[in-house]
Formats: sequence, C-alpha cells, structure tokens
Amino acid sequence: MTLTELRYIVTLAQEHHFGRAAERCYVSQPTLSVAVKKLEDELGIALFERSKSTVQVTPLGEKIVAQAHRVLEQAGLIKEMATEGKDQLASPLRIGAIYTIGPYLFPHLIPELARHAPQMPLYIEEGLTGDLRRKLRSGELDAVIVALPFNEPDVLTKAIYEEPFEVLLPAGHPWTRKTAVAKEDLLQEKLLLLGEGHCFRDQILEACPAINNQLNNPGNTLIAEGGSLETIRHMVASGLGITVLPKSAIGTSHYESGLLESRPFANSVPSRTVAIAWRASFPRPKAIDALTTAIETCQQQRIQAA
Repeated sequence: MTLTELRYIVTLAQEHHFGRAAERCYVSQPTLSVAVKKLEDELGIALFERSKSTVQVTPLGEKIVAQAHRVLEQAGLIKEMATEGKDQLASPLRIGAIYTIGPYLFPHLIPELARHAPQMPLYIEEGLTGDLRRKLRSGELDAVIVALPFNEPDVLTKAIYEEPFEVLLPAGHPWTRKTAVAKEDLLQEKLLLLGEGHCFRDQILEACPAINNQLNNPGNTLIAEGGSLETIRHMVASGLGITVLPKSAIGTSHYESGLLESRPFANSVPSRTVAIAWRASFPRPKAIDALTTAIETCQQQRIQAA
C-alpha cells in the first residue's frame, strides 16, 4: 500500500470515472486502473463497483476512502512542517471562495495580496460551501472564504467583515421612488433567487421566512435554480423581476446609466458575516495573516469608494 495508491482511490471516489481520475492524477487510465485493482487485491475487498457508465464506491470502500483522505492530509503535513522556520510566504497558497464572494473579491484581493506577499504564488477557485469544506479537509485547499456559520472539526475561522444585503431593481420599477424597502414588501414581487445548495439563498430565506411560503406558489415567485448572481442580475436588468444581493455584488455601475438601481432595506437590515477558514494544523500562520490583512484592506477600499 502506497500513498500514490491512496491518492488514486480518493480521486476515483470523487470523479466516479477512471479516465477523469487518471487525468487529475497525471497518469494514464491503465496505470490508475491497475494500481486500484492491486490495492483491492492486497486488501482482499472491492472498493468500487464498476459499470460501463460509472464507478461507485462500495459501503466499505467509503470508509477506507475517508481514512485515505486523513492519511494523505497527515502525510502532506510532513512537507508543510518542513517549511517551518523557512519563509512561510514563499510556498503557494491555495484559496477557495464561495460563488457569491469569489467573483467580487478575487479581482481586488489578488493584486492586494501580491503587494503583501509578492513571492507567494496563488491558486484560487470557486465552489459551493460543501465542496470547499471537503477540499479544505482533504488538504486540496489551504484556506476558504465563506459566510458564517461554518462549523468543522479542527478548522479555525476568523470573521473579516459584515456585508449588508440590498434589493436590486430594474429601471422604472415603482420602488425606485423609495429610499428603502421593507423585507415584507418582497412578497409582492417576482423574486429571483439562487437554486438550492447556495448558502446565500438560505441566508435570504432566513432573513425573510415568509418567502418560504411563496416558494410553493410559482405564480408569485420565480426561482433561478442553479443559477449564478451574474445571471440573476442580467434577469433583473431584463425586467424579469427583482432580487436581493450582497452589497459587493450589486454591480449597477456595470450597466448603462439607469438600467439598474438598488435600495437598502428599511429596518433590521439582513447581512452576512464573511470569514476565512483554515485547518488548525496548517503550519503557515503568516500566510493566513497576509490573506486576512489583504481582505481587510480590500474591504476598507470598497467602503471608501462607496
């Protein structure tokens, strides 16, 4: 049993396909297939159920793959520990962010972080909270930028800033004559929401529980299932409805003058807390400090520009 074989079965369990798993491991498909079969023979059990269209992990295989995750993470720590005492800002930092934060933060964060740590290569990606959680645990990511709450064993979190939500309206909407919008008024309009699985959708529903009742009445509520904030913003600009967005994603300046307008909430303004999360065992605290400082600087610049 080798670490390479453990990496193969972890990747195969994620991809459910020998070809894609081989590509991610930078080996040929026969090489990966032979190695997985060799490990199964050594253990005397089947880790995967194979068919022409997909590969499924067996119940016992799921337990072994989970343990392989932990073994690979601990093995990775050996290399990371070797960097202690060296320059903690010289090694790559792999950062993930949820879809409703990444597009609006990364363009500002990357150059700012480069000023704080010019010698530190950056790898960034976006994903759903659940996917980022898994990759953080497995060591595929070093830190993730998410909305609280984010509870995970052996993972530390640090709140960075609070971001209010605003209502985005198409040009000519009657609410543009208001200075603020009451949460209860959202029930009167076609409300465009992200699909299930996006934590921002859950935060909106938590801020206005009455919307849950409207979700069962499609005549009153339009839902953009599986969409992105960018798609929803274009839909609002097209006059298909209104939406609620985090302030950083309002983006009215990206459109022709007067095409979109936003309004704050009147009372009890809903908001989210944006935070950094990283493994407690991550041995490069200076890299986390540099990331924290860069995000705080970006937020201060955003407030000054508002």
